Amino acid sequence: MLRRTLLALPLLATPALAQPRQVPVTPEQPEGAALVARLRQGGLVLYFRHADTRGEPCDSSYRIGDRAGQRNISPDGVAQSRRIGERLRTLGIPVVKPVLAGPVYRARDTAEHAFGAADVTVTDSLLADDYAGARLSWVLAEHRRLFAEAPPAGTNRVLVGHRTPGIMVFGDAVAGRAFPEGSALVIAPRGDDFALLGVLELAPLPGGGFHNCG
Repeated sequence: MLRRTLLALPLLATPALAQPRQVPVTPEQPEGAALVARLRQGGLVLYFRHADTRGEPCDSSYRIGDRAGQRNISPDGVAQSRRIGERLRTLGIPVVKPVLAGPVYRARDTAEHAFGAADVTVTDSLLADDYAGARLSWVLAEHRRLFAEAPPAGTNRVLVGHRTPGIMVFGDAVAGRAFPEGSALVIAPRGDDFALLGVLELAPLPGGGFHNCG
């Protein structure tokens, strides 16, 4: 499925595709501290990839609502999700509610463990590519719309989704190991467009970031 969806990349080319490959940073690094300082001002979008899924069974049914047929977050992923929510609060990064999450359980669960289920709205706009079927073009258009939409002044919008739609929008800049599980693309909305500022890891796991499902 990943190979199939990536074939669509040339049709989605944007200036973002010319950016160099990103290197994930933490708030403790100078580049990460700069992203945190910018996030404290508000006006940005944080697009999180779901939390850790290592060791969990791979997707089999590709059906929304079928938890047993999906790759779910691991126990480490649950703890990582909670840590993400805690770090946003302790770092003083303002977040507008509700947080938006895709309906595939690993995205939805990440958001609910990080922010509380009452503050999460599940939306098909953040579907995983392999679950989108004939709606893939619409799903990618929705990602782009949400990336370009400015949050209320003094806040940041949080989206929780999946790696491949991010690659299909931003291209090689977030491919490879640039967008680990639990990390976030920091995006600046610009009306009808948007810019990628970096990749921030608030709760990295030793040896984590990527599953073995191909």
